[in-house]
Amino acid sequence: MAGNVSKAESRKRRQARVRRKVTGTVVRPRLCVFRSAKHIYAQIIEDENGVSLVSASTQCKDVADGLNYTGNIEAAKAVGAMIAQKALAKDIKEVVFDRNGFIYHGRVKALADAAREAGLVF
Repeated sequence: MAGNVSKAESRKRRQARVRRKVTGTVVRPRLCVFRSAKHIYAQIIEDENGVSLVSASTQCKDVADGLNYTGNIEAAKAVGAMIAQKALAKDIKEVVFDRNGFIYHGRVKALADAAREAGLVF
């Protein structure tokens, strides 16, 4: 029965495995990434109090205005830069990266690299 696992179920298993180890603290919150076919979302979460501190996505007006399409690497780079800019404005410099069960490749990697270039440390 192990061979009949869907992509979504496999991602959920990877997500649970990663989340056992990766948690956001007050000192170093968690940068969580979610991607769908058309959009990419990022939020910085402080897990001790269960609070989302900062968020950005391709559905935000200020990010989506400069994009032709929201489901590509350029859009992910824009979201990464925006989340870093908002985090630094709230004096958040260090985060733990949570890829949320997604493979660290393509749009997820582009978002992380753009956030690093904009000043976030992980």
